[in-house]
Amino acid sequence: PKAGEKNIAVLEVDEATIRHITPYIEPKLFVFTNIFRDQMDRFGEIYTTYQLMLEGAAFAPSATILANGDAPIFNSVDTPNPREYFGFNNAEDSEMMAHYNTDGVLCPHCQSILHYKSITYSNLGKYYCPKCDFKRPELNYAVTALNELSLTGSSFDIDGTTFSIPIAGLYNIYNALAAYSAAKFFGLSTEEIQEGFSKAQRVFGRQETFTVEDKDVMLNLIKNPVGFNQIVQLLSYEKEPFSLGVLLNDNPADGQDVSWIWDGDFEGLHALNAVDTAISGIRVEDLGVRMEVAGFENIKVFKTNAELIDWIRKAPTNKVNVLATYTALLDLRKDFAKEGYLKEGMNG
Repeated sequence: PKAGEKNIAVLEVDEATIRHITPYIEPKLFVFTNIFRDQMDRFGEIYTTYQLMLEGAAFAPSATILANGDAPIFNSVDTPNPREYFGFNNAEDSEMMAHYNTDGVLCPHCQSILHYKSITYSNLGKYYCPKCDFKRPELNYAVTALNELSLTGSSFDIDGTTFSIPIAGLYNIYNALAAYSAAKFFGLSTEEIQEGFSKAQRVFGRQETFTVEDKDVMLNLIKNPVGFNQIVQLLSYEKEPFSLGVLLNDNPADGQDVSWIWDGDFEGLHALNAVDTAISGIRVEDLGVRMEVAGFENIKVFKTNAELIDWIRKAPTNKVNVLATYTALLDLRKDFAKEGYLKEGMNG
């Protein structure tokens, strides 16, 4: 840093290891973005995950917790830490309930099913309990308008000011809102935040794009029902015909319980009418059954990445979208790199 300036460390920390790291540092801010069912064999359910996070935050009780106010779980437990909230305030109030298999929609006070005045996705939204006084907290920072959503990026207003990011998806607007909120907490100007957003880049397995011969390929990581459904929503912005590849592994880094695929909206994925479909991975048989139930037909099954890459080269469409769990994505990227289609490493 320059004279008079201080370094700021931004650390992305695994939920279960916050409690092991916090005693050795003095954090000023914890940012909690969301908790969805992820690697159930490791964490159990979302409330177990949140308890691990709170145990970590308790080691720094003076540090502020900046949390997604649209997530009921982050308002479910009193903490010694001061709290601020971000969320979406872009929709007119109406009366609705979350989808029937949505996690985390029971009131923590009386166990009634929560109602919503607006929902962004899954259990995120302007919630309230019809039986007691539990409701979404007042937001310190809010998305106030969604201006444009496309496959190449998003334009939206935060606290009345327009921002753009060159990355698609509602979930990335939440990420941008979290970044904005943290930046404002530390005193950055709106102009500085806008400049930072304009430089955002797609990274490893998150809307990562490259070419294979004459095909435009996009890679997306999948690992839980909510994330999968958001990728389906993302692909609904696709205006050109595309071919679809899906890979499912069950290594420890993927999560060894793959039952989550039955809660993922494969029916919605089928409705996007991919021109050609291929599947692969350690649990390809389970994946094939799930996709057939969703209505997919004439699915090509490949045992190796070499076969899948050759299929991509010969795909009947210019665009190919590939969805893969973590280790499947790692291995596939390595093979793409060996073929010279992208660079190895987390940032391609």
